[in-house]
Amino acid sequence: MRQARLRAIAYMIAAVAVFSCMDALLKLLSAYYPPLQVAVLRGAASLPFTLLPLVISGRLGELRARRWPMHLLRGVLTVVLLGSFIYAVRELSLANAYAVFLSAPLIVAALSVPLLGERGNARTWVAILAGLAGVIIMLRPTSSGLASWGALAALVAATAYALSAIAVRVLTRTESTASVVFWTIGLMTLISAVLAAPAWVAIAARHWPWIVALGVVAAVGQHLLTQAFRLAPPSLVAPFEYTSLLWGIAIDRVVWHVLPSARVVLGGGVVIVSGLYLIWRERAQAVQVPSQQA
Repeated sequence: MRQARLRAIAYMIAAVAVFSCMDALLKLLSAYYPPLQVAVLRGAASLPFTLLPLVISGRLGELRARRWPMHLLRGVLTVVLLGSFIYAVRELSLANAYAVFLSAPLIVAALSVPLLGERGNARTWVAILAGLAGVIIMLRPTSSGLASWGALAALVAATAYALSAIAVRVLTRTESTASVVFWTIGLMTLISAVLAAPAWVAIAARHWPWIVALGVVAAVGQHLLTQAFRLAPPSLVAPFEYTSLLWGIAIDRVVWHVLPSARVVLGGGVVIVSGLYLIWRERAQAVQVPSQQA
């Protein structure tokens, strides 16, 4: 059991590292193409790797969709998520964008109360408010404006991610994982393509290796993530998602020769501590409920 948990942690850290590399590719492409076009390329590069395992294993029947309105809603949310996140990483360093985007679990916890009817006690709300205070520290409100457009875009992306995560909780009650993943990516790609078409920029030949790499790293990252959650409960491996900030700092330093400011480190630290507390509380409650039932 202990070895399985250690392997799960290793898989999770590796998955986060791979997804950070994918985000670096998005940032590179965003310097040449509009954010929504990059979202199209991201989706189109991923679809073959999403379908291939199902074709090989003869599981295409799992793609059957029963709740089209919810699939469409999640597709739209993913367009907002990717478009705003790609804009954020274009305008900010990876670490700065990650620091704001990591507020997503806090937003999920806050929105789950009114949208899913989940209970939230005083300690949970204190953690959520503390984490959002950390976001405000990073946004740095001033008399001349609330924040940079890049930072606000990262916050929009985090909110869209939170709403999408809540939609997944509803969808997985009737849909398979393969169906949720495929239709989300497929609808996101289609909607983004329609929106990006008027301002479409011809793709340079030298960028095709980056686009193929997008599909490969997305598939590898998804495999590693699946393995992590298969070997250990989410409460154990989820905290290691926050290592994305460390990977972002490392990639920023190596590729773009920049480091986050002290303000971002402070605000990001508050967000991470708040998020880890919420994960710990959820895990403690999950352990407490079975023991009470016993």
